[in-house]
Amino acid sequence: MNMNLDDKTILITGGTGTFGKALVRKLLTEYKPKKIIIYSRDELKQHNMLNELSESFSSNVVEKSIRFFIGDVRDQERLTMAASDVDLIIHAAALKQVPAAEYNPMEAIKTNIHGAQNVINASLNNDNLHVVALSTDKAANPINLYGATKLASDKLFVSANNLVGTKNIKFSVVRYGNVFGSRGSVMPFYMDLHKKGINKFPVTDKNMTRFWIKLEEALNFVLDKSMIMKGGEIFVPKIPSVNIVDVVKAVNPEAELEIVGIRPGEKLHEVMCPQDEYQKIIEFDTFFVIEPSIKFNKPQTDFSEYEKFKGSRVAEGFEYNSKDNKNFLTISEIKEYINML
Repeated sequence: MNMNLDDKTILITGGTGTFGKALVRKLLTEYKPKKIIIYSRDELKQHNMLNELSESFSSNVVEKSIRFFIGDVRDQERLTMAASDVDLIIHAAALKQVPAAEYNPMEAIKTNIHGAQNVINASLNNDNLHVVALSTDKAANPINLYGATKLASDKLFVSANNLVGTKNIKFSVVRYGNVFGSRGSVMPFYMDLHKKGINKFPVTDKNMTRFWIKLEEALNFVLDKSMIMKGGEIFVPKIPSVNIVDVVKAVNPEAELEIVGIRPGEKLHEVMCPQDEYQKIIEFDTFFVIEPSIKFNKPQTDFSEYEKFKGSRVAEGFEYNSKDNKNFLTISEIKEYINML
């Protein structure tokens, strides 16, 4: 049965991040949630977020709907308390910076892997619950620690469907690429260089490509799939790719390229549906579903149909990567993206 978000209690881990803040605003604007629990470890970010929400929504809505929990996903006891009697968990908390994870590997493991298992454990105390874990294209065939920890997280959430027993709890994963304009993405960096009058733009490799998704598209995709998920699948949206040189030209056509080489743990192209898993990939009009590779202790689930969405299996050897993507943004289209910032 599909979930309706009205009158539901929703827990967002990492709720003070870019995605979490935008998600809360969307929920308050388009739905009537019973309660939104924002779980994060930074009290200043929570304070600032409360002030921002109070400026945009009535005090009655904020006081009635919003709850702030200070806590870390590494803290099982606190997380279990926050997850009590919720209907939907969006797990967005993670250490996401590739270089930081390479330099602090155990810290990334504690948050991204141990934290994922803590979310799962906390979820199992409920009876009716949907859990959506946010993933990344770096989790597919990972070559850096961040991607490896997110792959492990994905595997944990998929396999968690075998832990629910007779309870109506479902775990699924949503995997997408770089969020356009988000903190840490290349676009704000390039735009800042342009504003400062710097004409030399560092580029790792002229052939580098990346997947791009607008924040609003990511929000819609996560919420849509949280309502129709069956449990155990990985949802992947069909989104455009960009070439890094085209991004530079869109920001500053006169810029001089400074080739700096690929950084440790960085790929030339990103993958979201690996070729090694083509037998498990089902294609729909606007997204892909990667079926679980393990069997669950319940009747077999048909992942080829979701209400109005009907899919078909991909051809042998299929891979969804940023290089061979059929949809590439032109320089003029990238400029349109920039104008939205």
